Amino acid sequence: MNHRLANWGMLICACWLAFAEGRAQSTAVKLGYGPGDKLILIHADDVGMSHTVNTATIDALKHGMVTSASIMVPCAWFPEIADYAKSNPDLDLGLHLTLTSEWKYLRWRPVSPIADVPGLVDDQGFMWRSERQTAFKATPKEVETELRAQIDRALAFGIKPTHLDTHMGTLYTRKDFFEVYVKLGKEYRLPIMVMRATPEAIAGGKKDGSPITAEMMSNVEAGGLPVLDYLITGVQGKTFEERRQSYHDVLRNLKPGVTMLIVHLGLDTEELKATTGSWQQRYADFQTFTDPATKKLMAELGIRTTTWRELGKLARWDR
Repeated sequence: MNHRLANWGMLICACWLAFAEGRAQSTAVKLGYGPGDKLILIHADDVGMSHTVNTATIDALKHGMVTSASIMVPCAWFPEIADYAKSNPDLDLGLHLTLTSEWKYLRWRPVSPIADVPGLVDDQGFMWRSERQTAFKATPKEVETELRAQIDRALAFGIKPTHLDTHMGTLYTRKDFFEVYVKLGKEYRLPIMVMRATPEAIAGGKKDGSPITAEMMSNVEAGGLPVLDYLITGVQGKTFEERRQSYHDVLRNLKPGVTMLIVHLGLDTEELKATTGSWQQRYADFQTFTDPATKKLMAELGIRTTTWRELGKLARWDR
């Protein structure tokens, strides 16, 4: 996820106030936890983007508090993480469905033949840099064609994904894109990253320009797919100290239910520095969620960790 897209992050982040207690049964309760239990799904985006991101994510999954991650199939370092995923089938790894290519020099193309998805690419043959460009240029048919190709490629490489989510929120920019997202989740029997519909969430989405309605979001859960109670996609700060403080504040203010916290991991390498100006934030995220102080705080606060694999147990595919 590009740091330039923080506005989308705020669309579905902590500033979206959660549903009032008692308004709806939380996903945590549906999983069998108590009404006051706080569960967190610490999720690493952008795996497969580069060797550095892969290395950081694998390390955090092994030794840190990260419980889940999602893979970008069109990227150059996809085979590396696919090989690791195949060798470690118990990991909670989903697919970061990708329709944009935002970096200056590190670019990727669709998995599908370009002739089949011409609306997904710019004049250099790469995916558009922004989700808004994709929303204006691509058709739902092209989106479905490409996303099917990405899922099928992941399966062919031996990955057993636990869920689907959306790079840069592109599948939230149009109603028909969102409908494709839901359709593929049901067809492939994979939960999708969707938050519970609340008045506050819908108001926040409208403020940021998202056309996804409360009815569409509610229909996901009614259709048998699990939903998140809360979703946090970004925090303030650049340095390790600043971002750790921000994340610790998030943990201290966590509400009962299931919260998905999206992080972006990286290491202090020349590869990552050449890719993105947000390398420091990514390294700080890695440091924070491999830091014993963060683990200690979570224990003190009684926060439990969860995964998409666990949420997937709530799916009712016959609906």
